[in-house]
Amino acid sequence: MKITKLLTVLFAVVLLFNISSCTNSSDEIEISPITYQNGYFISNEGNFNSQGAKVTFLTRDLSLKQDDVYGYNNKEILGDVLQTIGLSGNKAYLVINNSNKIVVVDRYTFKKLAVITDQLDNPRGITFANDFIYVSNTNFTANTKSVTKYKASDYSFVSKISMTEVSDKTVEAGGNVFVQNASSGFGNKITYINTSNDNKTEITVPNGQIGNTVSYKSNVYTISSTATDSYIYKISSTGTLTPVITLTGIPSATNLQIDNDKLYFSSSNKVYTTSLATPVIPTTPLLTAADGGPYFTLYGFNVIDGRIFASDVKQFTQDSEMVVYSATTGSKLGSLKTGGLGANGTYLNP
Repeated sequence: MKITKLLTVLFAVVLLFNISSCTNSSDEIEISPITYQNGYFISNEGNFNSQGAKVTFLTRDLSLKQDDVYGYNNKEILGDVLQTIGLSGNKAYLVINNSNKIVVVDRYTFKKLAVITDQLDNPRGITFANDFIYVSNTNFTANTKSVTKYKASDYSFVSKISMTEVSDKTVEAGGNVFVQNASSGFGNKITYINTSNDNKTEITVPNGQIGNTVSYKSNVYTISSTATDSYIYKISSTGTLTPVITLTGIPSATNLQIDNDKLYFSSSNKVYTTSLATPVIPTTPLLTAADGGPYFTLYGFNVIDGRIFASDVKQFTQDSEMVVYSATTGSKLGSLKTGGLGANGTYLNP
């Protein structure tokens, strides 16, 4: 099923628009703004230095989409390189790496509320803990790494936490913050930040390089790998590392995700799954996705709602294709062009 119907031309459809009669005696109708609820946001990076960052909205039933929802609702360009999206309360935080800013929008109208710029230096990850916002920054040119902290109430800068390693994916568990000190398959550390005092502790993940780190039910899980085997570890909310499973014979695994108490990960263009409670080494892949070549295969990969969202970024030469699969059977449920280059993530907006 190709998902091609656009929300922007469906103003008469009651599904996403509330239509009510005006109070005067004319036959005019009043159309309220689009509400981006009960659906998914897809982040499109755009090419470096192209100002091509865009967000696509997809309804939860996979029937309708709208491209460039930020541009549509704010009549302006979002910026350069959309690294990730953070959701907290009724707000979405759009982390724009090369523009050195975080654009805060209402997550249901996508109207701009604020822009954070103070002390940002190529921001990459974002998370929220105890009424504060934590942002990881890595400037590869200047070789500077940090985590910057802001008040969630007014977005004011609070403090900077210096980091010794590349600072990328950032998650919260049990009120504390964990920063993945690895990017693009290089790095084997995670920094645990105790948010009661912002003291930090480096956790070394054994066996290879880290592929991805996620938070699930107040714990953190990370996947590391070598050219022959892969490994999944759990980190408690207080920073204790324990092994979950050794994936003997599955090389260079990455893209770790957890949904409905199941682990999902990829090796090359093959996606595997196993139980979180009683994990075993999968003998066959759940599905085989498009092979996009080195650094591009399964560039965007998320598992949400019992669905796998896997992007084919066409090596950043054309708009990405997001393919949706059943997380149970691996069967293809649908696909869509994302209306932007470099689709790198999908986020549920319930």
